[in-house]
This record gives sequence, structure tokens and C-alpha cells, in this order.
Amino acid sequence: MSDTNMASEFYVLSTLHRIGKNALLTLGNKKAVDILVETDGNVLTIDVKGIKDKNSSFPIDNLDLELEHHFVVFVSYLGHITDPLVVPEVHVVPTSQLSIPRPELDGNTLIYTSPGGLLRVQFGRLRKVGVFKNAWHLLN
Repeated sequence: MSDTNMASEFYVLSTLHRIGKNALLTLGNKKAVDILVETDGNVLTIDVKGIKDKNSSFPIDNLDLELEHHFVVFVSYLGHITDPLVVPEVHVVPTSQLSIPRPELDGNTLIYTSPGGLLRVQFGRLRKVGVFKNAWHLLN
């Protein structure tokens, strides 16, 4: 696991605890669920994706788009991962929303297939849609 992904998982876990959620980090390599969140007797699952800069895309090839109550939290350090004073930009997206065509993306979805055939979500697309930025309230 890269340092960026590890830092992103702990950032999300910390934020969840700060907003009063009962959240647990899962352990393992190549896992599709990074964090479990208990909310009112229900369990939500989260996959955390992290990138160092804002001109990249998030690989989501191990993402299970069929899981119910599953979210992806995209974390970008905007090119400042080594500066602890810079707060990363975060987008909280239900997986059910990843493959919906969006008018702000000219009918495209947040997911695209890279030239190498891998599924990805481009940071710029998340920003353009905008509604998922800091959308921690979706985890209720």
C-alpha cells in the first residue's frame, strides 16, 4: 500500500471520528472495503482512494459497484502531501452515483476507462460535478 493511500485512509478515519461516527479500519492488501461505519444499527462501507496532486485520476479497478450502502471517499492532497498544514480536498460519493450520466460532464459519468483499460475517476470530473465535495452528511 502506498503512503498516499495509507495517509488517506487515516485522514478519512480521523474525520469520521471527529464527526461522531463509530468507524473501524479494515486490514489487508487489495481490499475493496477500507472502513466500516456503524450508523443507527446499519453498517456502511467505505473504499478510500488517495492521490498526491490535483491533475491525476483515481484507479477504481478493485471497486465493487454492486455493494449496497457503499461509498468511495476520494482524497487529493493537491500536490502538497508532505505539508501537514494543507488540508486535502475530499469527495464522498455513493458508488451508486459513479455510473450515472451527468449533465455537467456532457452526459458522461464520473467513471471512465483509461487507455490501458483500467477504470478510473478523474479528480477534475469530481470537482466539476461539485455536489460530493465534503459531503460527509451522506454517511448518515
